[in-house]
Amino acid sequence: MHTPASEQPVTQNGGLGGAAKEVAERASSIARLEVELAAMEVKSKVESLGIGIGLSVGAAVFAFLMLGFLFATLAAGLATFLAWWLSLLFVTIFLAALAFVLAMVGVGRIKRGTPPMPEQAIREAKLTTEAIKH
Repeated sequence: MHTPASEQPVTQNGGLGGAAKEVAERASSIARLEVELAAMEVKSKVESLGIGIGLSVGAAVFAFLMLGFLFATLAAGLATFLAWWLSLLFVTIFLAALAFVLAMVGVGRIKRGTPPMPEQAIREAKLTTEAIKH
């Protein structure tokens, strides 16, 4: 008569040594998964930091262009008092608004990515440690 593996005595599956080996393999597998989770989380945060920094640099470029248009607008306004200086002023206002929006999005992305710690993986590792202890 054949007995299912779940009902067989521990000695037929390698005894206590076999059970210990299986527990060690599963713990090792859990540890590898936690390391993988940590790596993915850090990668995500570093990516967010990179995008935030890129957007902030873009905001700085547009702010620099805005300053050039502001001076051009002032010069045109003082020199001629014609309507075309209003168009330069509108371009300046547009660049200022664009720089503001890029700066706000960039700062938000930087805040989301800092600190680049794998918080979820750390939480999971603590939960696993607690589960193994109990």
